[in-house]
Amino acid sequence: MSYVKEALERIKARNASEPEFIQAVEEVFKSLEPVIEKHPEYVKAKILDRIAEPERQIIFRVPWVDDKGELQINRGFRIQFNGAIGPYKGGLRFHPSVYIGIIKFLGFEQIFKNALTGLPIGGGKGGSDFDPKGKSEDEIIRFCESFMLELQRHIGPDTDVPAGDIGVGAREIGYLYGQYRRIRGAFENGVITGKGIVYGGSLIRPEATGYGLMYFVHEMLNYNGVELAGKTIVISGSGNVATHAAEKAHELGAKVVAMSDSSGYIYDANGVDVDAVSRLKNVERKRISEYLKDHPTAEFTEGWQGIWSIPCDVALPCATQNDIDLEKAKLLVLNGVLAVGEGANMPCTNEAITYFLEKGIYLAPAKAANAGGVATSALEMSQNSQRLYWSREEVDTKLKGIMISIHQHAVEAAESYGFGYNLVAGANIAGFKRVADAMVQQGKY
Repeated sequence: MSYVKEALERIKARNASEPEFIQAVEEVFKSLEPVIEKHPEYVKAKILDRIAEPERQIIFRVPWVDDKGELQINRGFRIQFNGAIGPYKGGLRFHPSVYIGIIKFLGFEQIFKNALTGLPIGGGKGGSDFDPKGKSEDEIIRFCESFMLELQRHIGPDTDVPAGDIGVGAREIGYLYGQYRRIRGAFENGVITGKGIVYGGSLIRPEATGYGLMYFVHEMLNYNGVELAGKTIVISGSGNVATHAAEKAHELGAKVVAMSDSSGYIYDANGVDVDAVSRLKNVERKRISEYLKDHPTAEFTEGWQGIWSIPCDVALPCATQNDIDLEKAKLLVLNGVLAVGEGANMPCTNEAITYFLEKGIYLAPAKAANAGGVATSALEMSQNSQRLYWSREEVDTKLKGIMISIHQHAVEAAESYGFGYNLVAGANIAGFKRVADAMVQQGKY
């Protein structure tokens, strides 16, 4: 049995109750057989075993008082997964589905995503099973302050730099940083990213993941002689990533015809009014079905999973993990999809990924395609360190350059190890090699 298979079996046995984490590890390891064969030093240093074991796992209690005066208890997490190339970097997710396995899968993906940016940032992730939905402003403030009361012990501008994720937007980042500043008594705004502009945030950061996704998809199609302009796009989700991907898609000449939330999806043959969706979801915090009030020719269907039945040229899963399974992948291919761009983290099952690749679908994997968010977070950290702001144009230009560079590195890595034009394998290999080399050069521990 090869070292890759042996290591994978050990990891499965040790983490048997964490299917999302095992799925993420399997997806990466599937690409690494030829890499390990050419690099015996990785075997000697047991890099696969080490890279799949977090350097540190922190679990803590988060007590907070609701508006009725009752004490509530949630669980908080921070996984400092791998710091070989820089301080741990990764978002915080507040969602009732959060448990250690979710945070580990996200943190593991973050290692390679961060490495692909070419910037000096390691992999980490965190969050809580707290559900912001239905909570008042005061309840969210009280929760964030309690969460940071413990988290602040483990983070710092040169140690671990969190950001936002599902359930943690600019509002929550503000409350978290405010508490950190009060506790520390210092203006260390490089400790967290996704901040408001007035206290150290970066222009383009809110748009970065969605914009970066479209820059990557555009580059992927352009590399293969396919024009994005004129193509029909379906996007799952309607949050930050989805809305900004839709905005950039329209700017690049494509037409987004469907978007979704947890209640269902809208279809607008004329092209989705992205500003209206963004206002509904991110400002008014209403269901996407409200879109029909001002757009009566559009259609709403209950149940978000049905969105992949809509024929499209490009599918962008931007909602959550395992959004597209094998059945949905087959339906998309049957309906003529040309390309899939993963905007969420691990939105396609491993079976769906294999099917897309077998059918010659251009697939932009999440760890490459949605790296624009963390890349711009790293640019925010740079601006904080230098005590300056870059213009919107400067940040956007840097972001676009990073996404084009990630595509190129993935192409080169895949071709070097015999995978041809396979961005899934290429992204895994390029990200892995950068971290593995750093680990080997830093010794055994």
